[in-house]
Amino acid sequence: MSALNTHLPRYYGKSWIQPRLPVAAKDWSHGKHKSIEIEKTTHIDLISTLSSLNKSDVWHWPKRKHYFFSDLHGDPEAFAASLVASGGVKKKGPKPDDFVLSRIGKEANFIIGGDCFDKGPTSLGLLRTVLHLKKQGARVRVLAGNHDVRVLFGMVSVGRKKDVLNEHFFIRTGEKIIPLLKEVWDEYLKEGKGLKGIPDKKECRHRLYPGKHWFDEFPIAAAGKLSSSQIKRELDRIYKKYERFENECEKAGLNLRHVYAAVEKWKQLFLIPGEEFSWFFKYMRLAYRSGSLLFIHAGFDNDIAILLRDEGVKELNRIFRKALFDSPFDFYYGSLCNTVRTKYRNVDYPFTKKGARCLRLAGISAVIHGHRNLYHGQRIALRQSVLNFECDTSLDKHTRKKEGVPGPGASVTIIEPDGRILGVSSDYPYIKVFDPVRTLKELSKLQMRKN
Repeated sequence: MSALNTHLPRYYGKSWIQPRLPVAAKDWSHGKHKSIEIEKTTHIDLISTLSSLNKSDVWHWPKRKHYFFSDLHGDPEAFAASLVASGGVKKKGPKPDDFVLSRIGKEANFIIGGDCFDKGPTSLGLLRTVLHLKKQGARVRVLAGNHDVRVLFGMVSVGRKKDVLNEHFFIRTGEKIIPLLKEVWDEYLKEGKGLKGIPDKKECRHRLYPGKHWFDEFPIAAAGKLSSSQIKRELDRIYKKYERFENECEKAGLNLRHVYAAVEKWKQLFLIPGEEFSWFFKYMRLAYRSGSLLFIHAGFDNDIAILLRDEGVKELNRIFRKALFDSPFDFYYGSLCNTVRTKYRNVDYPFTKKGARCLRLAGISAVIHGHRNLYHGQRIALRQSVLNFECDTSLDKHTRKKEGVPGPGASVTIIEPDGRILGVSSDYPYIKVFDPVRTLKELSKLQMRKN
């Protein structure tokens, strides 16, 4: 057996899951464009970066095995299948939470890389599965995703005193929040007196929607805080959602009174200490670092890279926790939220060579993240010479159906203390293995053949 095929995860209870999981491994370079981003990353660039990282001896690997799961989007079955793919649990039955920790899982770290909410089929079911994992004794860390932040800001904006900079956040969530509202209504309110004390439709509309003068007032209030193009994009986005939201709710069997009641129940469940899901935002962090690896939902801009260099991850998370419950506007349109939203587009905050130097000076050798969904398992990309492992593999049923990805999904990115990163996905026939030295040699061979 080759060295690549030793110490691979064992799939305990795989008969209980639908996705087919790979059983053999190949070096990460094997996948070509399915494993290495080719638009901005060439083999020569990757060879140069890996050579530099290896020579400078910056690789510091975690002492524990780490499992990274990202962009679960309310799909507990995909999460359960991904837990099986990790080897960190033993599946015992058909339900998502029919599992116990394996011997290896008891010693590992489980990192939820953001975007637990939206899409479905059940955001609440997913969170219950995460909580079951915690109750098994697993070391679980929950990172913020853009969908998680957007849901929070949308919900807490309802019922607050009208503020032109923040009162649009509920409608800004748009159609994506409707399945969650429907889920809360059906599970907690439908069979009882769910509308008791809920105001009439007109008042509910007033509390849920931005004021009638918002479209005139927002550009004035946001001037100097956002660029004119950002303001225009925001107005266009809110206008479209403003026009469609109520009709889409009605298609789901909800009127505005149902919606308002579900929002209030959500706030109770998630924001009042001791309630069923109050743990979720309490334990949420923006970033997590282990050794020289940094885990985050999306990415960086220069300001966050400078903060990491000067203050570290602990201070970044402290600032995040404080800002999360202050002004949604300041958070959502600033550098902090860029870390859960960026796709390194022109409209995102800039990440330049300066930012890359700051991450290197902070001792970071690679970034592990989600957010950019893929169809052939995990992928390596370079951004300003920073090595990125992209780990959003289009897991949830909604995304797979919408984008034509066949079959149910399962994936996990495993960081091994022995200095390897494994990409396990039901959408790729082999386990992708990254080893800094071996992968550099394989890439160099491929490049020599091209020449």
